[in-house]
Amino acid sequence: MIEDGMRIILATMVVLSLYLPAHADDAQGCKDAALLGRYQGASIAWCRFKDFDELQFIDAPHDYGALLDRNAVQDHSGVEWLKKQGRSSEVRYDLAPGSSTLEVATNYEAALKSKGFSITFSCTDQECLTGSVRDTYVLGEQLDPGNVVSTSYADHARYLLAELSRPEGDIYASVLVGDDQDRSTAFIRILEEKPMDGGKVESPKDLSATLQQQGSVNVYGILFDFDKDVVKSESKPALDEIAKALSSNPSMRLKIIGHTDNHGTADYNLDLSSRRAANVSAALVGGYGIDPSRLSYEGAGLTKPIASNDSDDGRAKNRRVELVVQ
Repeated sequence: MIEDGMRIILATMVVLSLYLPAHADDAQGCKDAALLGRYQGASIAWCRFKDFDELQFIDAPHDYGALLDRNAVQDHSGVEWLKKQGRSSEVRYDLAPGSSTLEVATNYEAALKSKGFSITFSCTDQECLTGSVRDTYVLGEQLDPGNVVSTSYADHARYLLAELSRPEGDIYASVLVGDDQDRSTAFIRILEEKPMDGGKVESPKDLSATLQQQGSVNVYGILFDFDKDVVKSESKPALDEIAKALSSNPSMRLKIIGHTDNHGTADYNLDLSSRRAANVSAALVGGYGIDPSRLSYEGAGLTKPIASNDSDDGRAKNRRVELVVQ
């Protein structure tokens, strides 16, 4: 009985150490994630919170070498990647000197379990990787790409992924900790699944009239999954309107231009937007019988924003398909 009581006390102390007040050295405007706080003595180096975003986790050892062989280190389509959309919280902490990554990871695991989470994957150092590259700093490159200190997780790296099932949407949480010489880092990411609030950006009601009057129009109803080029089935109403405009104006020729926000590199976004524009053209030709000679397409990537990329609404406006009368 005494041993059981001590275990309960210790577990409570472990969990409570992750519910500590803000630190004077916290990055300006940052705060702890609501579901998971900081380890004792840590300060916030960086944070980002979004009402709707996509986070990518690994739920199995990562093969970074295979990406290098294909010169595609940003390709997250492998079987080890888990992509989820919803409300996101990301907080990176500078840990207090002397913090042990084992102790930090164990504390976070206990805190998550106390909230009902199940640990779906965990690993230590080279266990987190497979294939030809086993240097643990690549975990930071892949899971914490915004960290300018690329070697933050070079030593004593530990990673875990946890899941909490809920009727209103599952919650995913990951913890990545590591050392770099005399400094230690913890990176917390939480994704609460929820559907995106659609309809924030509207396309013109009368597409044909707008094209004739203005010569170009931005269409927001053509949808793609994150980092994908396949036109989603939910795009049918927008495609219907484009086909209708072309059918009612037999001499009209359109250039389809794909645009992205600034997430990712310029070259990557240029290629992605080109593929998306090509697939919009193919959807009109294959699904509506539009003469392919009436359509051309190209990608502009992130080069022609029409709003600031500093906000979710601005990025939503920049992710668009533009139609230009030729």
